[in-house]
Amino acid sequence: MEDVKWMIRRFRLSFLLSFFLMIVGVICWRKMYEGEEILRQYIEIENAEEAKSVEEEVTKQWEKGYDLPVVERERKEAETDCKNLMKLYFDIYVSADKGMISNVVLDDETVLKIQEKVAEVGCSVTTVVTYSNMENYEMVGSFLKECMEGKTGSAIIYEVLDDGGLGRMKFIFDGTDMYVLSARGTWNAGNTPIISYISYTRLREWKYTDKGWFCYELCVPEPPEVSEIMDGSCLIRVKPMTEEQREMSERCVMKLGYQGQNILCSNWNTENMSKLDYNGMFEYLYGMKYEEKVISENYTNGIPKEEFESLIMEYFPITTEQIREYAAFNEENQTYFWTELGCSNYTPTFFGTSLPEVIDIKENDDGTVTLTVEAVCGMVICDDAVITHELTVRFDQDGSFQYLGNEILNDGIKSIPEYQYRVKEK
Repeated sequence: MEDVKWMIRRFRLSFLLSFFLMIVGVICWRKMYEGEEILRQYIEIENAEEAKSVEEEVTKQWEKGYDLPVVERERKEAETDCKNLMKLYFDIYVSADKGMISNVVLDDETVLKIQEKVAEVGCSVTTVVTYSNMENYEMVGSFLKECMEGKTGSAIIYEVLDDGGLGRMKFIFDGTDMYVLSARGTWNAGNTPIISYISYTRLREWKYTDKGWFCYELCVPEPPEVSEIMDGSCLIRVKPMTEEQREMSERCVMKLGYQGQNILCSNWNTENMSKLDYNGMFEYLYGMKYEEKVISENYTNGIPKEEFESLIMEYFPITTEQIREYAAFNEENQTYFWTELGCSNYTPTFFGTSLPEVIDIKENDDGTVTLTVEAVCGMVICDDAVITHELTVRFDQDGSFQYLGNEILNDGIKSIPEYQYRVKEK
């Protein structure tokens, strides 16, 4: 009798396994890793009614696209890969200047050294350093092009973080949907690599641009499940910039950006400079010249006219008379108004977070240079060219330069927020 009961139970389990395999095959036939994990978790279900309930839960989770189950084999592979690579650059990390030990931040030079070390073993690896290129990018580029043609496959991208940790992103394309298995390795207090998290997520949408940016949006929790809107937008540069493009980007546009002043996000030239926000641009030009931030306590009563005017005239072909006419000037104190950028004088926009990058350089007959610049926005918009504009500059033999004009192409001015002047008085 016991043998009969055992045989019946074995038959029921066998039937359930076949039934559940069919469920997984219908719901997520192209997700073999997750199907394996789900079967392992629910192998003890003993009737079709319970299996149906599980099927509904599985379907619901796959529709959401985030917090998807991670197969043990994939988990172990991600952990092993991260730890082995971190051990590879252990000497660089442990000997680096880490600043405050409770909040490690490596300098760009160290981060790039780590990238070079990881690249030596053939990995596709990028960094958090602005304008840095992905090493061994060809594998990722080929993978994305094949995905655009509907071919299945996978590719792994590593990212060296500024705390010395390592991100690992395995992108998997099943012919229809793209998924990413993300892991992050960090260093503990004993300088031993550990894994801080692993997640598996579907990409809501993605594209690989002609300029070489991999743009994608992750599936994330949405209201009412969460109280605030979460942004799943991500951008990864795959195709490299040229050395000249990087040099010009760092030199002429990186420290300006698109918020707090309107040098790059308005149309102007040497014949029409009245609309530039001189009071706003002061701190950005100060940062370019002195390689440090403005100390606000030094200017609570405004910026002395000599300091303000000399800095503006260093970067623009303008006279003191014009500056006093166009900028907000306090005649009584002989100072220019200035206040820090904050919620009282600036409404944050996604466009404002964009990074300007030079994509073309043209030398003109009159000795000037025209830089074609595009605004790359990685937040919500997820666009590698929110606007395209031409910035004209003139370089001197001593390495200094002046801005001569900016023109936003293709009516792009209409697609960005209206500029807010820092100081209202003029």
